[in-house]
Amino acid sequence: METVTFTRMKDCTKEDFALIDAAEQKHAAGLVDRVLVVLRALKDEPMPLQVDRLEHCLQCATRAHREGADEELVVAALLHDIGDELAPYNHCELAAAVLRPYVSEQTYWIVKYHGVFQAHYYGSHPGMDINARDRYRDSPHYEACLEFCEKWDQESFDPAYQSLPVEFFEPMVRRVFAREPFKHDREVVGA
Repeated sequence: METVTFTRMKDCTKEDFALIDAAEQKHAAGLVDRVLVVLRALKDEPMPLQVDRLEHCLQCATRAHREGADEELVVAALLHDIGDELAPYNHCELAAAVLRPYVSEQTYWIVKYHGVFQAHYYGSHPGMDINARDRYRDSPHYEACLEFCEKWDQESFDPAYQSLPVEFFEPMVRRVFAREPFKHDREVVGA
C-alpha cells in the first residue's frame, strides 16, 4: 500500500492529500455496511425490556413506514438508537452525527434530541425533569420530534407487535447513505 511522505500534518503535500482522500472515500463507501452491523448488534444488548434494542428500532421504523413517513425519517427511526453501543450516556448525539451528512436538518435534530423528548414518559422515576423538552419549544423541529417520540419511539417496546425485518429496510438505508452529503456538513467533511 502506498503511504504518504509526511510525519507531521503541516508537511502534507497535494499528492499526500490526494492519497488520503482516495482512502477516505473508499472507507466512507463502506459506512452503510458498518452501520448495519452496529444496528444488528443491538440484538445482543442485554436489557430488561420485553424486546431487545434491535426489535425496538425495527418497531419504530415499521411504525413510521406504515404511517407513511418519508424514507429518510423511516431510516432515522431505524437507526435512532445505534449510538447505544458506544455512547450509552449520549447515544442520541452519536446516532445524529452518523446520520447528519445524509439527512435534513429536521431529521438530524429529531435524532439528536429524541432522548430529551423520551424522558417525558419515564423521567419522573429517576427524578428527571419530564418537561425538559419544553426548552426546545421555539425550535421549528419541536413538533416533529414530539410526534416521533409519541407515535413511534415510546410505543415500540411491544413483544406482540409484528415489525418488518432489517432486510426490508436495508435498501432504504443504502439509498439514504448513498446521497451526496448535505451542504450543512461540507465544511466538516472538507468538500
